[in-house]
Amino acid sequence: MARILVTEEIAEGGLGRLREAGHQVDVRLGLSPEDLLTAVPGADALIIRSATKVTEPVLAAAQDLIVVGRAGIGVDNVDVAAATRRGVMVVNAPQSNILSAAEQAMALLLAQARNIPQAHAALKAGKWERSRWEGVELHGKTLGVVGLGRVGALVAQRALAFGMRLVAYDPYVSKDRARQMGVDLMSLEELVRVADFLTVHLPKTPETLGIIGKDLLSQAKPGLRLVNTARGGIVDEDALAEAVRSGVVAGAGLDVFAEEPTTSSPLFELDSVVVTPHLGASTREAQDKAGDTIAEMVLLALGGDFVPFAVNVSATEASETVRPFLPLAERLGSIYASLADGLPGSLEISYEGQLADYDTRILTLAVLKGLLRAGSEEPVSYVNAPQLAEERGVEVRETTSSAARDYVNLITLRGGEHAVAGTLAGKNSEPRIVMVDGHTTDVPPAHHMLVIRNDDTPGMIGMVGTILGNGGVNISDMALGKSPAGEAALMVLAVDNPVPPQVIDELRSSPGVIRVHPVSES
Repeated sequence: MARILVTEEIAEGGLGRLREAGHQVDVRLGLSPEDLLTAVPGADALIIRSATKVTEPVLAAAQDLIVVGRAGIGVDNVDVAAATRRGVMVVNAPQSNILSAAEQAMALLLAQARNIPQAHAALKAGKWERSRWEGVELHGKTLGVVGLGRVGALVAQRALAFGMRLVAYDPYVSKDRARQMGVDLMSLEELVRVADFLTVHLPKTPETLGIIGKDLLSQAKPGLRLVNTARGGIVDEDALAEAVRSGVVAGAGLDVFAEEPTTSSPLFELDSVVVTPHLGASTREAQDKAGDTIAEMVLLALGGDFVPFAVNVSATEASETVRPFLPLAERLGSIYASLADGLPGSLEISYEGQLADYDTRILTLAVLKGLLRAGSEEPVSYVNAPQLAEERGVEVRETTSSAARDYVNLITLRGGEHAVAGTLAGKNSEPRIVMVDGHTTDVPPAHHMLVIRNDDTPGMIGMVGTILGNGGVNISDMALGKSPAGEAALMVLAVDNPVPPQVIDELRSSPGVIRVHPVSES
């Protein structure tokens, strides 16, 4: 019998399954962080939702903990890295609320288009205002879907039934996959210029924070109506409020906000804005699914069985030779995704040297984790990475060769126009990026990097350094390389902090600079 600590409300059906399995279910709601540190010792499992913070001190206090179960999708409130180091499995219920979230987006789309809440409030207040709350039809309008993950795809499917034309921005979905869904892919700037309605379904990452902001909204088709049921902060609320006031944006429907809970926002003052308090997952069915799913995952973890929705899977099955390469493989995947600005139709992963004599499948899973992480609405794990790659139309091929020309071991990713390679070097097996797009380099992967293609002319290094320095960006490491033909050069820089967008823009507009790729770890 295991002790299962439950710190937030989950469906009774899920709790019942745990009790029926013979476990002690200890429900303690509303614990403060200090109380949690007192309650967690002796627990074999911890079940939470979004409010409980599972920090490293909590994990350190929970010496007997086997699994943390998140009854929902996001695990931002769990220190997954610390849990992995301590051998604690983290599981979630990634499919429990996707239908509810999609229906919430459609509800806001309709409510905003037809001014339903405003007309309801007016009539309840004794005002019959038919002409004031005239709306617009969805039929024949263009819906721009920002993010074609599971929720975005469901919204697109439902919008088709309303006779809407579908366009989308998602660099992590292949054109073939989008075509199958009846969706035209385009850039985000193109999207806002043609869309009558815009619905946001992106994960919240450093790259997507504020992505729907002042500059983008200034390019919007006049009369655009925007819906966000994804995460607060992806849409700049002040910029959206100003765009509504100026008439560029006709209205908005929001379920999520940068700060939650909140009862104050410049958007709340605008008649053409419909708001709800993060109700995307607040349906009886979604809560029942989350409770049932997380109970099942926790029972599997406690029983030592395969757990389909594990966010972190121990690499203990990897050989001693392969295991040190896991962080490098994942980082190569994320660097490649940044270089390619999305996903390729096919990706070749080659393993050269001693690695070729071992089972490298878990390294391929690590590559896919890094590749897909920035574009996924749910945490990407060793378990779900292949399925997500297939859903996004990425064909993955592995090749091995025991002969390595320049390195004892080498991992190389190739697809489309881009390639990146890395190895472990020296006595301490330190990771190094040794090739980017055919250019030989030698730089350690960092949390924040810049890859710059430029003309091979004097003064380029100084110019780039000056621009970064003026922007308050410190360069911690740097590697240079020429293209195979010798006509252009490449800089790979490790920097201490994310490079501000205005500094990126200045670099891109500088003479001699061909391309700039910021690379930040999510």
